[in-house]
Amino acid sequence: MKEGFQRLQQRINVTFRDPGLLKQAFTHTSYVNEQRGARIPDNERLEFLGDAVLQLTVSEYLYRLYPDSPEGELTRLRASIVCEPSLVRFAEALEFGQIVLLGKGEEQTGGRTRPSLLADAFEAFLGALYLDQGLEAVRAFLERHMFVKLPRNGQAPMKDYKTELQEKVQQLAMGALDYRIVEEKGPAHDKEFIAVVGVGDRQLGKGIGRSKKEAEQQAASQALASFAKQNTR
Repeated sequence: MKEGFQRLQQRINVTFRDPGLLKQAFTHTSYVNEQRGARIPDNERLEFLGDAVLQLTVSEYLYRLYPDSPEGELTRLRASIVCEPSLVRFAEALEFGQIVLLGKGEEQTGGRTRPSLLADAFEAFLGALYLDQGLEAVRAFLERHMFVKLPRNGQAPMKDYKTELQEKVQQLAMGALDYRIVEEKGPAHDKEFIAVVGVGDRQLGKGIGRSKKEAEQQAASQALASFAKQNTR
């Protein structure tokens, strides 16, 4: 794994002064729990710090980019950037999942592709970078690897289909949404989940993903596509 951390630093053009902080950012609790007697810190505290740093830097970026936008619009844009699906995409692009230190059980159940784990690792990395080199280094990193990939037209950059579907269903007064995992396929280390979303007895959409959350997002996406087709008829 040491080589993996070195390759990551070369790839993102960041060299940590304290390599221990970088390792901690990618140390999952499942790994720590299996290291009996060893005092190894996990990344949860760094995730807590990184979340705050991310909120601040994204808020500052949007404040400067859209000088005429009201508070509500800036809040909406920030939420679309720091939501889990968005952070997962950035973590995947940076190949963070390949170097996370996991326990054997988490590894076997597909932890490396688990959306919540990837999003947490992204935030933990930002927390570690902040402690190691300060806020300016975090800004520079996000400029290179996040902000340049965001649209500059005021549109939400990443889709959170579940939230969008929830808003749609509320507008139509259809009732409460219900997500269910109806099938799991494949070996433990390469699971595939099938989810459906519906209201009451009515199925609205179906999705497949490498994690339950991804499958639910895909189901919500299909439901929204179905609503869009109905509106064009």
